[in-house]
Amino acid sequence: MIIETARRTKQTSEYYFSVKLAEVRKLIAEGHDVINLGIGNPDMMPSEETLTALSEAAQKPQAHGYQPYTGTPAFRNAIAKFYEHTYGVKLDPASEILPLLGSKEGITHISLTFLDPEDEVLVPELGYPAYRAVSQMVGAVVKEYPLRENEGWQPDWNAMETLVTPKTKIMWLNYPHMPTGAPATLQLFEEAVAFAKKHRILLCHDNPYSLVLNKKEPISLLSIEGAKEVAIELNSMSKSHNMAGWRLGWLAAAKEYISAVLTIKSNVDSGMFWAMQEAAVAALQNSDEWHAERNAVYQGRLEAAEAMLDALGCTWDKKQEGMFLWGKLPETTESAEALVNSTLIEKHVFIAPGFIFGPKGQRYIRLSLCMPKERIWEAVKRISQ
Repeated sequence: MIIETARRTKQTSEYYFSVKLAEVRKLIAEGHDVINLGIGNPDMMPSEETLTALSEAAQKPQAHGYQPYTGTPAFRNAIAKFYEHTYGVKLDPASEILPLLGSKEGITHISLTFLDPEDEVLVPELGYPAYRAVSQMVGAVVKEYPLRENEGWQPDWNAMETLVTPKTKIMWLNYPHMPTGAPATLQLFEEAVAFAKKHRILLCHDNPYSLVLNKKEPISLLSIEGAKEVAIELNSMSKSHNMAGWRLGWLAAAKEYISAVLTIKSNVDSGMFWAMQEAAVAALQNSDEWHAERNAVYQGRLEAAEAMLDALGCTWDKKQEGMFLWGKLPETTESAEALVNSTLIEKHVFIAPGFIFGPKGQRYIRLSLCMPKERIWEAVKRISQ
């Protein structure tokens, strides 16, 4: 006898990468040398100061007990200082910051906090799959909003006016944009805040890529005047500090939004390991030079990834930011799915098809820069052969 699962399990499917990585592992187990350019999994180490702080903190007796649901004061203070230094945004560490077990967790907490069944959520037609999946899991109605491909993948605000109804509750935004690499701009954020205020929508901005290969000063949505009235910003240490497996992130928002999310979060999980929070404090003090050195490594990888797109006959926008490269397939290529499957089976190179981020990505692929440049050049060699 098998007990019937909940309806929500039928509204979504297993994460694409979960399935595809099983194929990658099978090929590796068979003795093949697979180059994985599909996953945004930082391969560089956290700073030495971060690792030292973790080791020293883990030796202390107070490290191993339960920690506050709101994180330690030291961690929240470090986030506040990081925001002021990086974005010029002042946050009250006591009331406007909520640490998370990675920002992906925050997508679920926000959705559980603000969405009732049949509420509507505006999700970009190309974006992180969790925005759509979590919205559906909580019973909300997903409405895709269009991105203007020929104008730097910016939201089409005029088209969105026709999507809003009295049931529209949340809009998801993510710039620098994944997967297209479209940069964040002050104009974009100003338009987004104005739109959210006009329609009384909660604007949820996911901001994990602002320190990776950014071509200008990084921007936070919360730097826009009046943004705290209608916005929550998610941020993460996964990409910016080489700490993906640590699961360290946070929400930044007005006190009222933080308190609301805490009512859900405190019933779902407990505080994170104290030693990791101490290590995060050290990481958030990484120097500008440390970030510049990390980006210099990514720049070398970007050049190799561009050569790979060139070998595949793809075109791409040179203005992209973040740790991925988004390329458009030539007309001669059958489909992204066919290309991904053939390169994996025949060349033992794994790349991500654009359609997993939304239907608009059918003719696109995404390359990850989370691989030494020598390995990316090896992938270029295999593709060229």
